[in-house]
Amino acid sequence: MGTLGNRRATVEIIQKYGFDLRKKYGQNFLVDTHILDKIVEAADITRNDFVLEIGPGIGTMTQRLAREAAEVVAVEIDRNLIPILNETLADLDNVTIINDDILKVDLPALAAQHGSRPMKVVANLPYYITTPIIMALFENHVPLQSITVMVQKEVADRMCVGPGTKDYGALSLAVQYYTKPEIITEVPASCFVPRPNVDSAVIRLTRYDAPPVSIEDEKWLFTLIRASFNQRRKTLANGIANAGIKGIGRGQVEEALLQMGLSAAVRGEALTLEQFAELSNRLYELRQ
Repeated sequence: MGTLGNRRATVEIIQKYGFDLRKKYGQNFLVDTHILDKIVEAADITRNDFVLEIGPGIGTMTQRLAREAAEVVAVEIDRNLIPILNETLADLDNVTIINDDILKVDLPALAAQHGSRPMKVVANLPYYITTPIIMALFENHVPLQSITVMVQKEVADRMCVGPGTKDYGALSLAVQYYTKPEIITEVPASCFVPRPNVDSAVIRLTRYDAPPVSIEDEKWLFTLIRASFNQRRKTLANGIANAGIKGIGRGQVEEALLQMGLSAAVRGEALTLEQFAELSNRLYELRQ
């Protein structure tokens, strides 16, 4: 199979297989070789790398990744795309296709099968499931080196923003706790078949060797962060109190905030990652 990436080749293979794009999977195929090159370049793939590609579609990016990497594992949820991938990737002996939902794949086991060597993730993520996938990659503690993904532009912005903005929330804090985020390029809707309703952006998340803040318990930190943003209009103390976390009431949260020099009526969106870490550690000690 020839190289994919332009509009004509993409439409040809879709028509050849009579493939129906499925809205539930948010399928939009990239047909701009310039953007493809930028993604692969941003991911900094070398001949030693193990790459996990999420949602290979018809194999457009997979072809490029396979030329640069030692090994590529491509996880595709839609079984109707597997015959197409078997054709478009037939000449590549360093690609493994897994027909499964990435959220159901045992990522630590997959990493172990490949010698637990550092993994680079590359993906054109469906907009409806971007956050769960990003969080699963973080929370499974696989040996991630970087995540280079195409996402909805507003989601990329949300990953990078700081406190005091309406886009700042649990995703921003999680991304910035685990990685250094950097928007590589914006991608107009015209670069896809079919054309989506929104523009996209390519963002690279480079994993920290160690998080930028010191905390007693990571799971506890994110329990508090999620509770703080579950009801954005409420104060942070009320949000945490309403989450029903055993051993922590509104009074204890307000007292911890006052000890930190913050107002008891502060909202979650006003706190930096460092302040969330300090609050988490103070409340963690109270629970013990």
